[in-house]
Amino acid sequence: MENMESAGGAESADGAPEGFPKIISVDDHTVEPPHVWQDRLPSRYRGTGPRVVRAPLKEMTFLGGKFAPVMGAKGDDGPVGDWWVYEDLHRPLTRLDTAVGYDRDEIRLEVITFEQMRPGSHSVPDRLADMDVNHVQSALCFPTFPRFCGQTFTEASDRELGLLCVRAYNDWMVEEWCGPEAHGRLIPLTLIPLWDPELAAAEVRRNAARGVRAVAFSEIPPHLGLPSVHTDHWDPFFRACDETGTVIAMHIGSSSRMPSTSADAPPAVGSTITFANCCFSMVDWLMSGKFERFPNLRIMYAEGQIGWIPYILERADVVWEENRGWGGVAEKVLRPPSELFAGHVFGCFFDDAFGLRNLDAIGAGNVLYETDYPHSDSTWPKSREVGEAQMGHLAPDVVERIVRGNAIDLLGLTPDGLWRP
Repeated sequence: MENMESAGGAESADGAPEGFPKIISVDDHTVEPPHVWQDRLPSRYRGTGPRVVRAPLKEMTFLGGKFAPVMGAKGDDGPVGDWWVYEDLHRPLTRLDTAVGYDRDEIRLEVITFEQMRPGSHSVPDRLADMDVNHVQSALCFPTFPRFCGQTFTEASDRELGLLCVRAYNDWMVEEWCGPEAHGRLIPLTLIPLWDPELAAAEVRRNAARGVRAVAFSEIPPHLGLPSVHTDHWDPFFRACDETGTVIAMHIGSSSRMPSTSADAPPAVGSTITFANCCFSMVDWLMSGKFERFPNLRIMYAEGQIGWIPYILERADVVWEENRGWGGVAEKVLRPPSELFAGHVFGCFFDDAFGLRNLDAIGAGNVLYETDYPHSDSTWPKSREVGEAQMGHLAPDVVERIVRGNAIDLLGLTPDGLWRP
């Protein structure tokens, strides 16, 4: 089975690839099982560290990009779900955390229990089975309860506990989620303590020593009350990534602020413009000078899609050429932003026919494929069919690069697309 799963597309008699290559998804998600922190935290912290409680929902809203659930007390009326409880935080599992297998018109913002979600959301064997159904060989998975770059632990009051929670998550990710049972098909993505760049650098190096080549980060740190990438604050972290070959992975929403237009805008508004934070973030990075200072640094935008990239590169080049004298970048950005993009930035998509029609303006080497399992936007179980329909005009070698080759190079996988510590 492992050999079969490690293959790309089948080969014809003359050795050329045939059929759609096996997918390496660079943006899937794991729903952490209840034991992750309870099994790994010191006993004195198990009462305040993350744990799961079954309780009713009192009320829940999601407007203007803000998610606001309220947990009821035992015996209260209301739908019952499983909640993560951590210090003063009460965060329910919702159908949006794990929506695959449901008709899209049936997906609602509602609380659920572990028993009500697809087992592949949190079980390694079931995840591999669902990957098989979807023509997926390997997958990189972002967190759920910690949020997309560990904001949950950054917002907590006890920093000592927060650091232990980050390390516990990373140990679970490497040793269990991506452990022997995964047969190299699950690729580790780790977290950092965002509140301390030196501790963050140490955590990058700790995980790089065991083969990890991807770390989650915020697309727009100031939205989290943290310094921007234009400062020197993050340099210890960036240096650790540069020296270890660790890619910085930024998921939409990793700034805890989904794009919206007003406090009463329905979620559909934000869902349409989810790429916006990626767009703003990429301009930040291209104008920061960090790629000049850290030449091996590479970043990727998960679930940001790619169709918006050509215009932003065109505009950034014009600004750099015509306005850099007064624009504050002449001394630190020494090459056109589009050149920096080509060497350092990767866009990720799961459904972007427009972007693929304009691939020449982006670069086939800067694009990665994803399936977003188990979220409501996921193309599971038809990611292959979506890819075939949208990439049918591309040469087979270009499809191979987008669907798996670029991910192999970026994430340090084996030539046949597996993670080996």
